Amino acid sequence: MYTENDVFALARRRHNTKRSYLLVNPLQAKHIPVRPSAAVEMMSCLGDRIAEKVPGAPLVIGFAETATAVAALAAERLGAGCGYIHTTREFLSDGGDRIGFLEEHSHAAEHELHCGFIGRRVDGASAAVFVDDEISTGKTLINAVTRLRERFPVLREKQTVAASLISRLSSRDEERLLEAGIESVSLVKMPWEDLTGAAERFEISDPADCPENGSFPSAETVTAREPFPDPRLGVDVEDYLRFLREEAAFLARGLLRNADPGGEILVLGTEECMLPAIVLGLELEKSGAAVKCHATTRSPIGVCTAPGYPIASGYRLRSMYDNRRTAYIYDLAPYALAAVVTDAPRGNAAGRADLRRALEAAGCRRVVFIEGGRDVQHL
Repeated sequence: MYTENDVFALARRRHNTKRSYLLVNPLQAKHIPVRPSAAVEMMSCLGDRIAEKVPGAPLVIGFAETATAVAALAAERLGAGCGYIHTTREFLSDGGDRIGFLEEHSHAAEHELHCGFIGRRVDGASAAVFVDDEISTGKTLINAVTRLRERFPVLREKQTVAASLISRLSSRDEERLLEAGIESVSLVKMPWEDLTGAAERFEISDPADCPENGSFPSAETVTAREPFPDPRLGVDVEDYLRFLREEAAFLARGLLRNADPGGEILVLGTEECMLPAIVLGLELEKSGAAVKCHATTRSPIGVCTAPGYPIASGYRLRSMYDNRRTAYIYDLAPYALAAVVTDAPRGNAAGRADLRRALEAAGCRRVVFIEGGRDVQHL
């Protein structure tokens, strides 16, 4: 059983006039580091909640970027044959037909969802399950469901479920979802309230620029044996996780051979690519290593050292996916080994260099980039 204290900490956004606060989940392996086993346990628990409501193998749709791992691990609990796809803010050259919708309060509002996989799976799916880390009003969800029902009318006949780690839906918002034919399920229910005032009591500063000076050694690069399956295009979730676990077992052996005995390890995902890092982190943790996981993010969050505030430090980076956009990394520590698991394009040296400098400035003694992706590009 999870409580509000387990899954909620309040942070203040930078430069977002739509919503000035952000809910940070300490167990989500996104903005702040956590043991991978704790993240997996929470995400799987949400899947068990969904399974109580949804019979058979549904189509699961996750929301980028924070819920990509949540949705996949929840989907695994929903039975054999479950299909999984997540929204994206990246351009996929082989993505084919796609629809767009808005997350109105976000710093990066535009989402796209690729339709080919959905078209192949929707008729045989028992239900459509939309998974996010937090639902506050349901507006983003209704935007997505409306667009998908326009594109795939058969969805109007399917059970539709909104699942989240945290629900802050008011009774009126829950009624609005039900009127739209959408049920809801969550791990933790919190009352809706405008948290702007609570967030603005924190005096925050911007994340720091990456240090330009200094003599940093070259990071190591490891290429996955095969490119990761891409959930932006849709995957069978059992096959996807089987692949990631087999690849993680292979990669973990090599990382542990050269790891400092007793040294703490960070396994870091990049933006939408969260799950491969969590799976590798869990494999390392099972071997007895002390491991933390989290990820780079496009969320601009203020930094503050006040008690109870979740983000104590941060760096501003050029994104590994497109060096024209900004990404961030928060709450780094001096790890013996930092393994960055990414599906970013290999040619973006600037984004890679920024992240390496941030890790090494934080005291990480060895940095390894694990490349597992086919090239994706910024929308």
